[in-house]
Amino acid sequence: MKQIKFIFLFLIISSLTLHAQRNEVNSANDKKMEWWREARFGMFIHWGPYSVLGGVYKGNEQRRGGAEWIMNRCKIPVEEYQAYAGQFNPVKYDPDAWVKLAKEAGMKYIIITAKHHDGFAMFKSNASKFNIVDFTPYKKDVLAELAKACRKHNMKLGFYYSQAQDWNNPGGSVARKVMSEGWLNPDSAKIDAYTETHNGCWDPAQETRSMERYIDEVSLPQIRELLTKYGDIAVIWWDTPTRMTDEFAEKLKAEIDKYPNVITNDRLKRPNFQGDYKTPEQKIPNPSELDERDWETCMTMDNSWGYRKSNQLKLENWKSTETLVRNLINIASKGGNYLLNVGPTPEGEIPQQSIERLRQIGKWMKVNGEAIYGTSGSPIEKPAWGYCTMKNRKDKTTLYLFVLDRPEKGEILVPGMTVPVKSTSLLSGTTKITSQTTDKGLIVYLPQNAPDPIVSVIKVELNDKLSLNR
Repeated sequence: MKQIKFIFLFLIISSLTLHAQRNEVNSANDKKMEWWREARFGMFIHWGPYSVLGGVYKGNEQRRGGAEWIMNRCKIPVEEYQAYAGQFNPVKYDPDAWVKLAKEAGMKYIIITAKHHDGFAMFKSNASKFNIVDFTPYKKDVLAELAKACRKHNMKLGFYYSQAQDWNNPGGSVARKVMSEGWLNPDSAKIDAYTETHNGCWDPAQETRSMERYIDEVSLPQIRELLTKYGDIAVIWWDTPTRMTDEFAEKLKAEIDKYPNVITNDRLKRPNFQGDYKTPEQKIPNPSELDERDWETCMTMDNSWGYRKSNQLKLENWKSTETLVRNLINIASKGGNYLLNVGPTPEGEIPQQSIERLRQIGKWMKVNGEAIYGTSGSPIEKPAWGYCTMKNRKDKTTLYLFVLDRPEKGEILVPGMTVPVKSTSLLSGTTKITSQTTDKGLIVYLPQNAPDPIVSVIKVELNDKLSLNR
């Protein structure tokens, strides 16, 4: 009997200890994620020597995918691609202007491609000479310059890093893409047959080292460089874990774990390495697809992550400012972040179409940003008239109502809301707003004309914490 009591007591103590440890881990994670959850809006930058090609190879427009994939889609030989990379000379690069533009747009953090799948490091690396300092006439570390500008303007900085795929450094993995996605090469069938039997590789130069050695000799050392050379890095953004193993992923995770404030996404190696947040791409998930985890949608303004020459003349390929703002609102209403991409030119300039849209977004955010920053997802099911975000501060709740589609009656219903309202106001303009609490919820009476040409936002301050009757 004493032995049974001892075992029972031991199990209780173990359970309480485990619970306390989990609470401690969750508390530390919440503290690390605090700035990220407050930010809601960031800039993604896809930039590298692929911008020299701009989506065109041997006079042929790349047929499918982002222009940053041109080496793989068009099966450009390693030596030939490296010749293009040797022309990369971004003499118009102005990191200070980039960071100022991100701030003007209302963005709170920047994620830039430190190394994309082409294997080219946008920083000085001792692990591979295929980098911007050792391999190009530019001879300068663009990440060091950007890190300096971010510190100057109080902007969080993170690095995208392709940890597995690498089409230039031998041993890196390759996601197989068929030649029909690149250009109509007369040898397409032969090349596709070769890639089928060589793990996606199309050039023997890609296979002169094992992937294990690649992880140990390139990927892991470069992650160490990124974590130690540029000050406090906020995020490591993994991508495409092609042929990654748990063993490889554990090596990289162990390095990241030395820096407890660094946030990582969920693409190191699925499903066992979930990181701190999920990363849906080019889409905004439905509520049924979301769980309790943090998440961030990354999205392009046009149809390519990397710079594509032809898009500069095709306005129909670009999302409108209204669409981009509505995407941001939709994402915030579901408790997510919006990582919006720009693809700079080979000279180092952000395309004018991107600049115009970012400045227009910034004008809207300057007035309405409080309805985005630091908010949580909507406490109500999506209404027909638009979206809702919420802030809880101590014992009070504030709701932000984004009216995208004005009902003919000129009033909107916030269903199930029974807490007394302290005030109702527009974030833009001086027009007064009235509201009325009813058995069905809060009715808000809209002004005759929407004060904001993109989306008008109504701020509803409550006297207490929100309770809903559904």
